[in-house]
Amino acid sequence: QVQLQESGPGLVKPSQTLALTCNVSGTSVTTSAYYWNWIRQAPGKGLEWMGVVSFSGEPRYSPSLKNRTSISWDTSKNQFTLQLRSVTPEDTAVYYCARAPGYSSTYYPLRYDSWGQGTLVTVYS
Repeated sequence: QVQLQESGPGLVKPSQTLALTCNVSGTSVTTSAYYWNWIRQAPGKGLEWMGVVSFSGEPRYSPSLKNRTSISWDTSKNQFTLQLRSVTPEDTAVYYCARAPGYSSTYYPLRYDSWGQGTLVTVYS
């Protein structure tokens, strides 16, 4: 059974870097044709896709966030990470990691087949 679990600080100050980790169990992040995503949902808003790292380690980012976002994986720990720089209160959201079964599924969160439970990150001063 594939399981994903987000971890990281729940509070971040403005201008700092938000760093989250998604621990994966039940499969390997290098399993062919799977893509590992970060998605967030701000209060009262819909899901926002932030970016992805492929089974081969190649990242891809949302155009609106690419200047502030880095996503990578660590195969030795079977996990992937998100860094979001220069955060503001508008970055307050529940952050999810999730697996997409195939490149084309990346853009459609409803097609993701495994999700973490989500972690709330609040940006406050």
